[in-house]
Amino acid sequence: MCGVAGAVALGHRPVPRLDQVLAAMSTLIAHRGPDGSGFWKDGRNRVGFVHRRLAIIDPSPAGHQPMVGPNGSVITYNGQVYNYTELMDELRSGWAFRSRSDTEGVLAAYAKWGVDCLDHLRGMFGFAIWDGRRLFAARDRFGIKPFYYAVVDGVFYFASEVKALLPILPDIVTDSDALAEYLTFQYTIGDRNLFKHVHTLLPGHALVVENGSVRTFRYWSPAGEIDHEHDSGWFIGRMNEIFDGSIAMHLRSDVPVGAYVSGGFDSSLVAILAARGPASSRIAFHGKFTDYPGYDESPYAEIVAAEAGLHLHQRTITPQDFTDAIEKVIYHLDHPVAGPGAFSQYVISALAAEHVKVVLGGQGGDEIFGGYARYVIAHFEQHIKAAIDGDAGNSGDIPESLFANLSVLREYKPLLQQFLSKGMFGSLDQRYFSLIDRSGDIDGEVDWTSLDRDGVFERFRDEFNRKGTGRGEADFESMTRFDFNHLLPALLQVEDRMSMAHGVESRVPLLDSAVVEFVATIPVELKFKGGQLKHFFRSAFSPRLPRSIAERRDKMGFPVPLNEWFSGPLQEFVRDLFAAQQARHRPFFDSKAILAHLDGTGRYSRKTWGLLGLELWHQLFHDRAAAYRRMVDNAIPMRQPSRPTADVGLGASVA
Repeated sequence: MCGVAGAVALGHRPVPRLDQVLAAMSTLIAHRGPDGSGFWKDGRNRVGFVHRRLAIIDPSPAGHQPMVGPNGSVITYNGQVYNYTELMDELRSGWAFRSRSDTEGVLAAYAKWGVDCLDHLRGMFGFAIWDGRRLFAARDRFGIKPFYYAVVDGVFYFASEVKALLPILPDIVTDSDALAEYLTFQYTIGDRNLFKHVHTLLPGHALVVENGSVRTFRYWSPAGEIDHEHDSGWFIGRMNEIFDGSIAMHLRSDVPVGAYVSGGFDSSLVAILAARGPASSRIAFHGKFTDYPGYDESPYAEIVAAEAGLHLHQRTITPQDFTDAIEKVIYHLDHPVAGPGAFSQYVISALAAEHVKVVLGGQGGDEIFGGYARYVIAHFEQHIKAAIDGDAGNSGDIPESLFANLSVLREYKPLLQQFLSKGMFGSLDQRYFSLIDRSGDIDGEVDWTSLDRDGVFERFRDEFNRKGTGRGEADFESMTRFDFNHLLPALLQVEDRMSMAHGVESRVPLLDSAVVEFVATIPVELKFKGGQLKHFFRSAFSPRLPRSIAERRDKMGFPVPLNEWFSGPLQEFVRDLFAAQQARHRPFFDSKAILAHLDGTGRYSRKTWGLLGLELWHQLFHDRAAAYRRMVDNAIPMRQPSRPTADVGLGASVA
């Protein structure tokens, strides 16, 4: 797990001020690699790479990057390929390995298979290889590791984080289409992000820079043929075998491995199974909120720790933590994305960094196995609609078990009320859009006339109705596929940035290619039987968990009492933020309306969180645009591999 950046000229001219550009980029990703830094460029100043190292596999100098192979190819690599030992054994006859690092395994795989090397990699990664003729870059199947790029004045620039590209951009401008998407979903669709001119290399995609052009292509999708030959018992047994294998792979490390434990099903399963592995440090981490009822999940985390024999480090998170950390959270995120769990993740990652360099988490279970309550809402409505229409072939029979499972919606009554108040019995794409649209209570705070709100739905509809397979797709599969392709990468952005802000590698065993590809073959009637969320997942793994965890139905992600704080101890902090002089002149926003409507925010609304993140984002990046541009002028060129410098930190990097 590291940080990468680089530049490649699209023409025959050198990259302007290549040494200074690379130095500035390296400075801005220094926090990603506290264990070392490296620099490489070709003899004509047309290609250059930098690297910041977090040493996990083969922490010796042999793993230093950028790494040059015996064939002259160069790689700068971020991530972990967990099957590196098997990969290196397969490639040893044609490559004289000089290290035990997975980095060299990737370099050797590219030498043998070219772009098809991606089919042989099992893990998380974002890397670039220069082979003397072209640049080849790729991102892992699920988007666990980031990769951004921009083309400016005939040069292709790339980096692990957007902030490293800001010094070379012509200006720092908001992408209005991406902003409209963020206000709607709290994430963006496709390769957009909130910074205009910057592209996201999508999960499961790669790119080639050659002959002056940039070509991106998709190399992986989770589609699979549904297996109707086996019964539930066989699927459960095979699922356990595959996931045990994933846990073993994710425990491969030359440094101790800890675990995040929220008290929910997914993280508890990962922590308990991992505790049996030889690399486990038997250390776990949990954040809790104790000021308001309904937010403290520590009793469940303590049950898991006792079951697995883990030493549980807990941190009580307070309003003061929020005021101390929120600017750093937005800075490290690059731009606002997803919910307030990012703040909690930042605080707990800081706790984890005091003890370990690698932490396992339970991210991905809801998107793979179907864990969101909105699936039940949409599924129930579609059943009622089909029954009224007499469409027995389209879920017309309402199973009794579906009524029994409606109890999971107890905490979601406000969402249900809003959903049923408009457009009932519309098409599935319209109804699901309504369920995930978070802009319903945003009115005068945003100038919607300056944003293409209709375009958001059109792009959503195109993605939602783009079938992932050549076969028919059940309603449940359409919803989970959309969330897998669009929500999950946003959550993984949070996972990556909040851990790497503290030099911690976060691993997610549920997001293993063998796991996801197997789940894609399971019939939907097993995965979502009777409308029960995560039916198959719970059936497969409940026997391996304490009963109180396995039977728990009240888990709500990583709940943060933000709206209680915003109307109480943080009220002045929030009002001062939006009342500040610079906040009064933002494009697209009306700070007076924001201030006027602060008190009317409901408990489950994310409106204030979203608007607060955007204001801080403007302050940290837009308001400091000139300072970012000066970074190249002020950079000290990197002439040779160097030892790591201290994290430049928030603000100091662009002073």
